[in-house]
Amino acid sequence: MSIIDNLNKTFNSHIRLGIMSILSVNDSVDFRSMKDMLELTDGNLASHLRTLEEIGYIVTNKKFIGRKPNTSYTITDEGRSAFKAHLNALEKLIG
Repeated sequence: MSIIDNLNKTFNSHIRLGIMSILSVNDSVDFRSMKDMLELTDGNLASHLRTLEEIGYIVTNKKFIGRKPNTSYTITDEGRSAFKAHLNALEKLIG
């Protein structure tokens, strides 16, 4: 098995890499903040968030703040573990 085999293909997308980076250092991040940080359109961000949610790397939290809906995202233990393993593989690759 080569070092490259340890890279997680889910994170080949720089957008998903960005999402996981943001969520790994924050308890929770709302959709609008994530969109602004990554400078993405609603649709583009939503599709990448959906992919990460479907594989169990993040969870969606929906609530109301006042009368306005608010959607935020949190990294799961599985997602944190997969992301750390990917970063370790990258470090070995460039080290």
